[in-house]
This record gives sequence, structure tokens and C-alpha cells, in this order.
Amino acid sequence: MRRPFVTSICVLVVALAPATLLAQEPPPTQPPTQQPPAQEQPALPKEPRLTFTGDAGILLFTIKGDQTATFEELVTKVKDSLMNSQDPVRKQQLTGWQVYRAAEPAAGGNALYVLHVDPVVKGAEYDPVMLVVEALGKDYATPENQEMVKRFVDVFANVNRLNLTPLVK
Repeated sequence: MRRPFVTSICVLVVALAPATLLAQEPPPTQPPTQQPPAQEQPALPKEPRLTFTGDAGILLFTIKGDQTATFEELVTKVKDSLMNSQDPVRKQQLTGWQVYRAAEPAAGGNALYVLHVDPVVKGAEYDPVMLVVEALGKDYATPENQEMVKRFVDVFANVNRLNLTPLVK
């Protein structure tokens, strides 16, 4: 009983396959417009990658043990870019910005840094690498700046975010 059913289905599929293929719309024959390769700044995400929703926040950066100087360079560049920004949101972010290095080592010989933000600018970008890329603007396209950003990306072993709400005001 099963064999005739399977055979019938197979014959039907084989018979209808050409009709299905021919019924599809052919791909457009218009050649794609040539665009020069873009060496511009990568499109920043429309939505921030790392934000806070609480009244205060903490980012715990676990930094590879041999990359602490590079991370501290990143923090300096972020602070400078926030200070020199024409964007009032970025200037407001700087008012609550404090970075600390833990005296105790993190697991695996890594270093622990704490970014304490109080008050936070809710919904603003707090990813330090994205803030540097934003500050570079069109200058991001230079090979030196792209290499610098790559060095900054490579320092992180882990990042944890804590949104904080005060218990007593």
C-alpha cells in the first residue's frame, strides 16, 4: 500500500518540477550600478550598543593583563572625545564619568577596571570603542586610526554591565 503512494508522489514531483522552475521570475538583467569602494567610517548603529537604564551604572571591564596600557589609552581618548564633543549628550555623559582600576587582579592574570557613571544619560552610548569611532568621524578611514581601533577592541577579556537604582535618596 505504501509503495504505490510514494511512487505516485515522486512521479508528481518530477512532473511538476519544470513548471515550477519556469514559472519563477528571471533575475533582473540590468547591471548593478558601480559604486566606489567606501573607505569611510563604518556606519554606526542607529541604536547604541551599550547603554544604561538605571539612575546610575557600572561597567566592569576585564582587560587582558598585557593590554592595560592600551586600555588606559582608550579611556583617555574617550574622556578627551567627550570633553571636546559638540554634542550636549556627550558632554552630559562626562559629568558622571569615573574610571577606577582595581588593586586586586582579576582571574587569569587579567586586570579589572570599573567605570562608575552617576548620573547616567539613559539610552546614550557607553561603549568606549564606539565613542572613539564616533569621535574620529571621517578620520576613522585612515589606516593608522583603523589599526588603533583594532588594538582597542583586542584589549577586552570580558565586559559586564550593572544598572543601578538607589535605595535611599
